Amino acid sequence: MATLVLLRHGESQWNLENRFTGWVDVELTDKGREEARRAGEKLRGIRFDKAFTSVLKRANETLDIALRVLEQTTVPIERDQALNERHYGDLQGLDKAETAKKYGDEQVHIWRRSYDVAPPAGESLKDTAARTLPYFESRILPEVKAGRNVIVAAHGNSLRSIVMHLDQMTKEQVLALNIATGVPIVYEIDGRGAVVSKKTL
Repeated sequence: MATLVLLRHGESQWNLENRFTGWVDVELTDKGREEARRAGEKLRGIRFDKAFTSVLKRANETLDIALRVLEQTTVPIERDQALNERHYGDLQGLDKAETAKKYGDEQVHIWRRSYDVAPPAGESLKDTAARTLPYFESRILPEVKAGRNVIVAAHGNSLRSIVMHLDQMTKEQVLALNIATGVPIVYEIDGRGAVVSKKTL
């Protein structure tokens, strides 16, 4: 049995400004850094063997802060763009309210919350899962099945696809799933890869 922790990065500058962020490499806010520190505090008592994160600095900084709080700065870290946030295409950098005015509330809602409708030149949640889940299955899950404790610091949509997979959610159920910034989701997983327990800290 091993522990898998999923941690969405703390609040970023563009979360604060209500912009579509996607793959744009924005900084954490002071609140986001504090969320990362609190996440580290909540994870005291878990000794991590391996960490995974995206290539975007808001996830990297969140992981670094949490590991510093835990005094576990020597944990090996693997970074891969498979864990990046969903790519919002032409919407990246746009204010969400302005985008709704331009395209209409209903269209923007479909782009944001549907499973398989992508924004212009961007990814749907289905597209995000198509790159995140093979990486999860080939790189992350084998570590956990081998009994190693793992932390994954990533993004709302890449983590939604992993939670959808672990919790065996339907594509309809995942539409209502929101991953909060800086709030650890803790799974206990057995040697076969089955979820034994789940809690949010």
